[in-house]
Amino acid sequence: MAASPGAPRAPAVEAPPPQPDARTLDRGSVSGGALETKGPQDAYGGSGGYGRLLCICTGWGLSSCVSPQDSRAGQLSFCTKVCYGIGGIPNQVASSATAFYLQLFLLDVAQIPAAQVSLVLFGGKVSGAAADPVAGFFINRSRRTGSGRLMPWVLGCTPFLTVAYFLLWFLPPFTSLRGLWYTGCYCLFQALATFFQVPYAALTMLLTPCPRERDSATAYRMTMEMAGTLMGAAVHGLIVSGAHGPHRCEDVALARPAVVSPDATRLYSIAAAVLALTYPVCTGLLCLGVKERPDSSGPASGQGLSFLAGLGLTVRHRPYLKLVISFLFISAAIQVEQSYLVLFCTHASRLHDHVQGVVLTILVSAVLSTPLWEWVLQRFGKKTSAFGICVMVPFAILLAAVPTAPVAYVVAFVSGLSIAVSLLLPWSMLPDVVDAFQQQQQPGPGLETIFYSSYVFFTKLSGAGALGISTLSLEFAGYEAGACTQTERVVVTLKVLIGAVPTCMIITGLCILMVGPAPKVPSQDPSRRQSLQRRTSYSLA
Repeated sequence: MAASPGAPRAPAVEAPPPQPDARTLDRGSVSGGALETKGPQDAYGGSGGYGRLLCICTGWGLSSCVSPQDSRAGQLSFCTKVCYGIGGIPNQVASSATAFYLQLFLLDVAQIPAAQVSLVLFGGKVSGAAADPVAGFFINRSRRTGSGRLMPWVLGCTPFLTVAYFLLWFLPPFTSLRGLWYTGCYCLFQALATFFQVPYAALTMLLTPCPRERDSATAYRMTMEMAGTLMGAAVHGLIVSGAHGPHRCEDVALARPAVVSPDATRLYSIAAAVLALTYPVCTGLLCLGVKERPDSSGPASGQGLSFLAGLGLTVRHRPYLKLVISFLFISAAIQVEQSYLVLFCTHASRLHDHVQGVVLTILVSAVLSTPLWEWVLQRFGKKTSAFGICVMVPFAILLAAVPTAPVAYVVAFVSGLSIAVSLLLPWSMLPDVVDAFQQQQQPGPGLETIFYSSYVFFTKLSGAGALGISTLSLEFAGYEAGACTQTERVVVTLKVLIGAVPTCMIITGLCILMVGPAPKVPSQDPSRRQSLQRRTSYSLA
């Protein structure tokens, strides 16, 4: 650091380090010259400016960016930030494809009874929820290796994730045990995805000691993950679009289960293989472009609170409990709307040719409206912004009553707006709740991470219950797996699932959220608050 004007001179201490040392900190550049970048705020509301970086040519393959003011400021190169962001693409690609198309695949291609599909979805979501604290427990106690402490977990999960994702869309030759097959595959995939995502997200803290650069890396990561969400739905939908068209039922006179088309099986296998390849490709770029810094804290010493003990404290905090319960309903409503929209367009309306367009409209609307909602949050407050979630309610009911293509696209656009604010708002309100709790309770170290991880845990459980129960309702309505047409009871059930069910859950969640005053934001050190917002669920012990 530079000495202040009134400080005594200490030339031996203040002298900059030799240039060879700066070159060996980060091996890397094939391009020289200056690179000046600027960026938006990061996803957690931090300053997030990318700043002006001077990229020095070192001739080793990647840029070593050093601050013009301080070569030891921990600046990250543009290539490092991009490679770190690319590492978040695979999970978002897979999550987007499964959210919109897995249920349709299990019912119409694998032709599993709806009751078994309910078990598949419920088991997979519960597996992912249970894996979150388990992953944090083991990762927090792992020792550092030559490639770091977190990177080996990401690299180790990659080959298994690639195989598990492909098997999730693979049609086995047997029919009697397909429900058990897909339950095992989905549970395995969700657990492995959690063990991949937790250390990847925690890697932000070990990229650089500079908080400003961490915010910048987070912004790159969020941008790449949004791109991955769009890519997953677009690529998967384009490949399998021919598997669910009306032409497959032209030769079927009765509403009975049809024989699985070899083309449908082949198309889903191709889509699975293409998206599965994003795991080794993106993880390889992450490993080549990102260097994990040594973690001075080392493995956990076991002095902090356990996850269950910390959870017992957090659930007794009324503002946190109100926030969690309200968004349990809201997030479950969003997941139900996403999961059944494709089924509704396929079986309850004549929108087969518009499924891909409707899905992309939702995602593009959500991505593009996120900066707008960030501005609304800052300008009008968080409670006021929460009413943006209910914008989709009248339009969802309209789609159930008038299932036409123009209405479907309008509903998709408005749903994207609501989805964006429903994803942004809880992560904006959680720091306020945690700050208020710490001001009141002053707990031991590590408890703030349990707020975040337990929120993810309960959200996954609520999604599991909502999808499991709603899919079971199709079984009671008489859904015929693989049938070209469904009975009127099934059509009515699908209309209720995309209209009435999300409406009731969203209104219930908003009513709970609006009861009582919003948590007061205590004044505190801004650097401490930004550090709290950047915490991840990997240190749960």
